[in-house]
Order: sequence, then C-alpha cells, then structure tokens
Amino acid sequence: MKEFQTVYLPIGVPTFHLESARKEFRDCTALLGRICSGTDGSCCVPEDILLSLESLHAFMDELDPDLIILQNVTFANAAYAQEVLHAFPNVPVVLWALREPVIDGGRLRLNSLTGAFSAANTIRQFRKEPLEFVFGSPKEECVEQKLTAAVKAAKLRSALSSLKLAAVGHTPQGFGFGRALDAQMLETFGVRLESIEARELIAKAKEYTQEECQEYLEDAKARTVGLENTPERNRLDFARLYKAYADYTKENGIGALCSRCWPDFFTSFGTPVCTVLGILNDLGVAASCEADAYGALSMYMGMQLSEQPVFFGDPVSLDEEENSITFWHCGMAPCSLARQDTGAVIGEHCNRHIGPTLEFGCRQESCVTIFRVGKAPDGSFRFFIAPGEAMDKDKQFSGTSAVVRTHASAREIVQKGVEGGWEPHFAVIYADEADSLEMLGHMLDLEVLRF
Repeated sequence: MKEFQTVYLPIGVPTFHLESARKEFRDCTALLGRICSGTDGSCCVPEDILLSLESLHAFMDELDPDLIILQNVTFANAAYAQEVLHAFPNVPVVLWALREPVIDGGRLRLNSLTGAFSAANTIRQFRKEPLEFVFGSPKEECVEQKLTAAVKAAKLRSALSSLKLAAVGHTPQGFGFGRALDAQMLETFGVRLESIEARELIAKAKEYTQEECQEYLEDAKARTVGLENTPERNRLDFARLYKAYADYTKENGIGALCSRCWPDFFTSFGTPVCTVLGILNDLGVAASCEADAYGALSMYMGMQLSEQPVFFGDPVSLDEEENSITFWHCGMAPCSLARQDTGAVIGEHCNRHIGPTLEFGCRQESCVTIFRVGKAPDGSFRFFIAPGEAMDKDKQFSGTSAVVRTHASAREIVQKGVEGGWEPHFAVIYADEADSLEMLGHMLDLEVLRF
C-alpha cells in the first residue's frame, strides 16, 4: 500500500509582489508540514511558487497525489486549475486563498481571492461534488483546523479502498436496512465486502479445546469485570467464540465486521456473541451487531479518524431539558469506553438472560460525533452527522449506553432523523470529527445532513 500523499500546488504569476508571496508560501509550507506529519502522511511541496504553466507541469509530472491543496498565492488565471484537474481527474481538491497581507491604499500585493474565484469557476465545470474552500492566512487557527480535517478526510477515503468488510450471517427479519450489496459497497466506497455464514464460525468455535482458548479467556478477564460470575459453560463457549472471530479476522485481513447475533447464538450455540464484538472493537476491528454492514462501515470511519474505538447503538431516549439523546444496545460496546468507576462489567442479555454480555455506561467525553452511513429512499448513500458531548452518566438501561448532549437541538435531531427515514443504528465517535466526515461526504459526492 503506497504512502498517503498530500500535494501542495502554490500557483501564481510573477507580476505581483513576490516578496510578500514568498513569505506566505514559506508559512504555508511550514503549516502543511506540521499537519501532514501529524496525520502520518507526506506532503509534496515545490521549491518555489509555481509561476508558470511550465513549472506547474514539471512539478506535477512526478506526483501520485491522494489530496491536492491548490492555492492562489497570487492571482493566476483559470488555465492553471484546468491543467491540475486534467492531470488528476479523480483526486480531491481543496482550494485555498490568502488574505491580502497589507491594505494601505497602495499596491494590491497578491490578489489571491480573485484567483480563487477564477479557479473555483473552473473546478465547478469539471466536478459535480461540493467544492472545499479555505480562506485565510496560515497563522489562523480556523485555517489549520479545516486543512487538517481535509487531510484526514482524504486519508480515510484512501484507506477505504483497502478495507475488507466481512458480513457474518444475514440481517434478522425486519433489519434489512443494514444489508449491503458487494457491488454498491465497492463502487461507492472502494470497500470489498465478503460474506461468511454465522454457522461456519460457530462450527469453528465448537472444535476448539479449552486449552486452545485459555489465552482468550485470560485476555477477556483482564478487560472486563465479573466474567468469573458467568456460568462455566457460557464462559468457556465465549472464549471459543472469541478465538473463532479473532482468528477469522486476522487470517483474512478483515478491518470491519458486522455479525448476526440473535437468535442464532442463543439458540444454536447457547452463548451470545455480544462481548466478542465489543472486544474486537478494542482490538481495532470495527464490529457491529445485528449484521448491520453500514453500521460497521460507520464505526470503521470513526475509528480511523479518532484512532480509538467507537460506540454503536440505538437512539432510545430523548431528554429535551438537558438536550440529550441516549444511545443504547443490549450488551456490545468496546470495554475501553466503560466508565472508570465501574469498568466493563459483565452481565447477561436483558431478554434472553444468557451471558456474557457487557453492562456499563460509557465514560464522559467533551467532544463526540454521532454518525451514520445511511441510504436514502432512492437507494443513494448519505451521511448523518451531529456533534456533541458524552455526558457523565451511569448505565441507563440493561446493556451498554452513552448519553450525548448535542450541540444542536436534540429534539430537532430526533425529529429530522425519524422524518428522514434514517436507520435506527448510529455510531458515537469519541472525538469531534464532524468536519472531516462532512468533507469525506463531499469527496464521495454524497448527501450530508449535518446538525
């Protein structure tokens, strides 16, 4: 897999104030270097401003970019943008214009903004997706934040093309919203979808000896609280399932997984898979239950951006007074998200009364993002994004829960979510990734609903 590459194309013409332009160029280069080093990628930068089409071509000829940051350091006509778009027709472009460094009644030193209008006019002729535009100097915090979000979004877009997502079994009746088609997944996101029957992993699990599963049992004990209270048969069968899922993901290079859970693991195996899926998330494999493929994809995106596990659940309660929405599921969450005062407590399933499942409230976090990769009624993909904070709340119901105080009106989010026909599963990302997700939606030319 090639290293992710951001390319900085600072364009201009020599008839403007080059001393001012080169100062801005140096500051922009330094900023992009910091951003890209912080996101584990490289940034290709020319030695000087590209002041002619010839110099632009000479620099571009050696590039294989995943993201282009096109900047009018000074005014440059639309021919520059045309050449960039012709050379890299499928690469996301961020357009960046600078402020005038001096306004003193004298010479217009850069005229960067007019150049951005010219470039944008051309970009909109070539591209149907929304245009990402940044305005401001490299010393402004908002500029750094938006450029960072753009780099992270483009990096995630690139990573999706190497993701293999596994569907373990089929969605239960009435849960078809999570069922994915391999062709659609590949065409839209570049993700490869593979399928395996739940019974195949159950069969693998049944073959393991107690000795083969002992290390998995010990690992789970270290992550959880009270596993020893689960009946011995269920405890050992859980360890067998843990090994079966862990081996399958490792051997097949699986980065995300959606698994059937009820009723099969209760009726055909006698032990739930909930805790296995929770631990897989802590191991870096985005894992959703109820075979929700797009839920797993949502979790993967959140994990890649935040570099930590993601909560997955249903919106089950609305509190207008504290402007919060409670997300819950019946026993599947990453152990690392548990409140510190309780830890990842082990219990039993609220309906089936079989364990082990997870029972805890998720920890407080100042910035979280509610997110869903959904499908509109016409079958097109879309993003649901709502930033907020995870509140300091105990477990709300049997199972695992996270209570999110949203920045926008919680009631409006619920109202529009239901009226818009959004799916009942959401990821809660433990970081503010709203900007990156919105930009990713634009890069993929998807509808974005952001609150």
